[in-house]
Formats: sequence, structure tokens, C-alpha cells
Amino acid sequence: MKTLLWMLIFCLSSVSASTLHLSIAANPSRLNPILSTDATSSEVSRWIFNALLRYDKEGRVVPELAKNYSFIDDTTLVFELREDVTWSDGTPFSAKDILFTYETILSPSIFTPYSSGFTHVLHVKILDPYKIEVKYKYPYFKALEIWMMEVLPEHILRDEKALMTSSFNQSPIGTGSYTLESFAISKNIVLHANANYFIHKPYIDEIIFHYLPDRAAEFMMLKSKKLDIGTLTPLQLERQIDEDFRQYYTIYEESAHSYSYIGFNLKEAKFKDPRVREALSLAIDREALVDILHFGHGKVCTGPFMSGTGAFNAQIEAPKRDIAKAKALLKEAGYDAENPLIFELSTSASGSGSYSAQVLQHQLKEAGVVMKLRVMEWQAFLNTVVLPRKFEAVLMGWSLGLKPDAYSIWHSESQRKGGFNFVGYHNEKVDALIKEAEKTVNQEKFDALYREIFAHIVADNPYLFLVIPNSITAVNKEIHPVSTSLIGIMHNAVDWIKPEL
Repeated sequence: MKTLLWMLIFCLSSVSASTLHLSIAANPSRLNPILSTDATSSEVSRWIFNALLRYDKEGRVVPELAKNYSFIDDTTLVFELREDVTWSDGTPFSAKDILFTYETILSPSIFTPYSSGFTHVLHVKILDPYKIEVKYKYPYFKALEIWMMEVLPEHILRDEKALMTSSFNQSPIGTGSYTLESFAISKNIVLHANANYFIHKPYIDEIIFHYLPDRAAEFMMLKSKKLDIGTLTPLQLERQIDEDFRQYYTIYEESAHSYSYIGFNLKEAKFKDPRVREALSLAIDREALVDILHFGHGKVCTGPFMSGTGAFNAQIEAPKRDIAKAKALLKEAGYDAENPLIFELSTSASGSGSYSAQVLQHQLKEAGVVMKLRVMEWQAFLNTVVLPRKFEAVLMGWSLGLKPDAYSIWHSESQRKGGFNFVGYHNEKVDALIKEAEKTVNQEKFDALYREIFAHIVADNPYLFLVIPNSITAVNKEIHPVSTSLIGIMHNAVDWIKPEL
């Protein structure tokens, strides 16, 4: 009976084109996976491009553009590629694209934080048009995971002299389930189903990302049923939706794979003093942040790696608020009521950044700290504050992968241009532990090293780890089949059906 019902739904839905309405809160920087360092760019790019490997819904590594893979020995990995894949312009995908992507990521003219994982590769060799060999310099703990980087088209970009500013970044050609129809700054982004997608043409014909930089605007679109999927704030979930909303949407809630934090510019004299960083940490009431900002839909973040993984250090507890000790530490560092600590916190206007900053400003004021706020549109914040590192402190969020990799944020080498260590963190012990872990393939030993890294970073306070929010998503009940997974609800989006009746 259920099978017949699905067939009926599919037949009805295919009578007219169906559209999936999503939203984005910021402009993508570049729709090029090796250059995408912001969440919006990555969110859109993943529909357009594929990688050799991916995570399945259980978090297992499985082939995508690869047909299969095998380790010949501890340092040699061989991929056999699918032969039924074409780029969206009709050109066949081949091993040349893998080699080209690898060489591009490591090119000195390309600034990308994703290059760090590929520096452990000794060579990539084409064995035949659909087979490649990857030789590592030594056994590497992320030998598979680095090949979750999406692949670029060699035939389009081989003569490109300036990929960082190329028009390709706004009009990409990919192998993915959808192709880009239109993209303009501060406007909607439209994707069309790729009829030649190697799995099958998606059942939903079109995706529209509505540009809604204001959370209130997204919520109004949800309430008026003009979005199929949207994020709810805890306030909206608790107080602003009615029974009609719940009848139209299914609500999924789970702990997000992300955290919020204050990051200090450690090149600034005031933040070089560890007493100042510790004082600010002690002045913050993290439990209150969970309650005020998230209505209890979240938990306090205690450090840089995901709870539930072996890298998480359960022995580390979040600091309890202690205003007296915070003031004493500031006094030792030369700050008091007559000479207060003054600094500027920069953040993005998208999401809850502005409101979070105001709550933090109030909490720090109780310790005698004057924190000025600078709230900006996301792209302006990214391009004029974060990337050029022109800030005293920033309030941001970070997404966590299933396989932790401390190098890109916490190793001092990642302070280089294009790296994620934009706060300037440098701890020689942490550097050494990260390098040791990179060559550790025994999971127990690796986890022990990462728990030690976790403890050192928390003790140093380069970031003040704040909150792990819950992810609250509303999904149109007409869309099927939708299910939760370790990697989110989009794991099977190519099979989604949205009846247009």
C-alpha cells in the first residue's frame, strides 16, 4: 500500500515542475569549493559539486565520484573512479580532474585553508583515465577524509590564470545534482536539477535560495508558507508559532555540530596578557547565555572538539562565573575602575550575533569592562574585519566536522594568508601534539593526543568557548522522504519529492 502511495505521489508531482524554497542569510563569497570559507558558499556549492568520498547518514566514509577505494599499504591509496559521471556541460569526468584539483589546492597562487591536509601527500598519479594512486609521505590520520574536498573541472580551469578572482567562482560548472541558473549579490540564487546527474535526476526540479539577511524576514516567510525549510530560533519555537504552523511543518531539533565563541586578536598587546583573557572568561555567565539566547535549547561549550567523539575531553569543565576573581586578574594586569579595560567586539548582523553581543556586553560591564560593539553585514565583516585581521575581538561561530583536525585553526602555521588561525594562536606544545597526531593512525592514541590538545587550548583562552546551540529546523510536511541523520536532514535530498498539486 505504501509503495502504491509513493508511486502516486511521484506521478502527480511530475506533472508540473516542483520547487524547493530555501533561504540564505548572507551572500556567498565564492561558489568554488576549494575557496569557500563561509557557511553560505559551502551550503550552495554542495548542490553543484561532488567529491571522491562523502559521509553517509551514519557518518561512515563511502564512495561518491569514486567507484571504490583500497589501501595497498599504510601510505598508498588507490581510487577507481565512476565512468558514468559528466560535468554539467556534458564533458566526461576523469582522473585528470582529480589531479588538477589536487595541484590547484597546493598552488602557491591559491590561498585556501583546505590545503593543509594535502601537504601530507607525496604524489597523486594517474594510473589510467579512471584510476588514481595517492601516495602519502607517512601514514596519515585523515588519508580518506581529505578526499571529501569537491572536485574542480580541469577542462574549464586548466588555462585560468587567476582562480581567486575568476568568473568561474560566480558561474561554476560541476558534477552535482543541481546546476546554477542565476547568482547575483543580495538576490535570490536559483539552481536547476541536473538531468544528467549520475545517481538520477533529482525529483525536485528547482531550488530557490531566498536572500533573507534578517532572521525576522525568514520567519515571516516560514509563517506565510513561502519557505519549505527554515531555521527557527528558540524564541520562535517557544512563543511565536501556532498550531497551524505545526500542522504545516515538521520540526526537527538536535544538538548542532557547531559552537559560538569570542576570538581575541592575540597580536594586540592587551590580549597577549593571559590574565586579561582569563578575566574575560570568568566574567561571562555561559549558562545564562544558554537560557537567555536559546531558551535552554543548547548547552555550554567547553572546548574545540565535538562531544561524543574520542577527541572530546570530558575532564574539562566550563569556567563558572566569578566576578571577584575576574576583577582581581584585571587589577593585576593594570586595569581598574579608573583605567578600565576597553576593547571592540566585531560581529555579523546575520543570525543572533547582534543580540548575543549585547548580552555579553552587559555581562562584562559587571566586571568593569567596557566592550564596544561593531555589528556589520556578513560579507563586509568577513572581507574587511576577519580576513585582513583588523579586529580586537570577534564574536563568531564554527562548524565541527565528524573527524577533528586541529591544524587548520590551532597550529601556528595556519596563521598564513588563507588560514583559519586568524587570531594568531601559537603554542609550541600544541603545534608538536598536532604534528604527532597527524601521523597517528591508532584511534586510541590519536584520541588521547587530541584530548591533550583540547586541554591546552582551553587553558590558553585564545577563544572563549560559549554555547553549542540546538539546531531547530522546520520542514514542509509535503516533502518526502525526509529523515534525520548524523549529517543532517539533507542526506537524501536527491530522492525528495515535493508534490505540486
